[in-house]
Amino acid sequence: MLRFHAPLRILAISLATAAAGFSALGPVPAAAQPRISDNVVKIGVLTDLSGVSSDNAGKGSIVAAQLAIDEFSKDRKVLGMPIELVSADSQGKTDIGATKAREWYDQNGVDMITDLTYSNVALAVIRIADEKKKFAMVTGAGASTISDDQCTAHSVHWMYDTYALANSTVPALIKKGMNSWYFITADYAFGNALEKDATAIILKSGGKVLGSSRHPLNSSDQSSYLLKAQDSGAQVIALANSGLDTLNTVKQAAQFAMVRGGKQTFTPLLSLITEIHGMGLANAQGMILTNGFYWDFDERSRAFGQRFFAVHKKMPTMMQAAVYSATLSYLKAIEATGTDDSDTVIARLRATRLDDAVIRNGQLRADGKMVHDMMLVQVKTPAESKGPWDLYKVLETLPGDKAFAPLADSKCPLVKR
Repeated sequence: MLRFHAPLRILAISLATAAAGFSALGPVPAAAQPRISDNVVKIGVLTDLSGVSSDNAGKGSIVAAQLAIDEFSKDRKVLGMPIELVSADSQGKTDIGATKAREWYDQNGVDMITDLTYSNVALAVIRIADEKKKFAMVTGAGASTISDDQCTAHSVHWMYDTYALANSTVPALIKKGMNSWYFITADYAFGNALEKDATAIILKSGGKVLGSSRHPLNSSDQSSYLLKAQDSGAQVIALANSGLDTLNTVKQAAQFAMVRGGKQTFTPLLSLITEIHGMGLANAQGMILTNGFYWDFDERSRAFGQRFFAVHKKMPTMMQAAVYSATLSYLKAIEATGTDDSDTVIARLRATRLDDAVIRNGQLRADGKMVHDMMLVQVKTPAESKGPWDLYKVLETLPGDKAFAPLADSKCPLVKR
């Protein structure tokens, strides 16, 4: 990575950013001299290392953050100061996640926390970041409230939310005549938000919801919920859960002969590539899903996917890819502005269009939501797949302003009316 003396920094950045996929929309004042708190930029990955989403995020998120740091700078420095990476397991528990975030911000000098796999943890941490004027980049949690009524001035919602997932998948299935729905929902912040957002879109699209079953997080036995869904007669069984919960639901549905040749269509409203891989194409084939990233989309995504696979031995999920994108964008913003001050960095991110190996046509809105292209995909049949991770056909690329809720509808207090 090229280094520049301070008098040349603004000119050099303006010439280099477009090629780096980080193009400024307007001028953002750079600091006269580099200002890095504690003389180190410290990034924390607060993830799920032991729960239902450990395969979706977990160690892969840590790998993704390290790849971003290494790509940014071979010597792992920004503005001549070292970049450090720390990680911890939130265990999906609000109190553990909040305690770790306070410890990192107050005692360990962490400047930015990312991943935050669970929505309940993310909602707690973004409030702490705001209180301490630090920074949180939510890449794993999906509840739309994170960048809606619960938004903060010191957090961003980087990859997806429950509205974008539902607003892409639901209309596609209703257009196919699948009008009646039943939900199997993980009973916590994310699952409830996903069911709520999907229900509103189903009703708006002329469909109807015949019922729902809520299960505890990390529920190994889904049989009773599946039988209720089957008895409902709904055309679509929508899974508002994630990780191992989604994987177990589909595998048990296959045992009941509800997946292959059944009269009902299963749609996991959040299902990442690791889950589809775990289900097997025989069970998952034909499912229509929404994703913000797929490793085999184009040359840039494939190049990143191969770098990630070389380290992690699995292709990156949407959540893991988001950690890479957020971390790299954060470091570029620090370099461009000459400081790791959170308000300055966030202003730079908002003034920048993002087009990298992960996020396409991205723009960070006033509510902290990263709005970008999303993909409607269909799971391939075993005959169509050419390898273990060749899992999706991209049916449609959805522009961000079509996938995400309009800014005019936002309840975020940061949005000027």
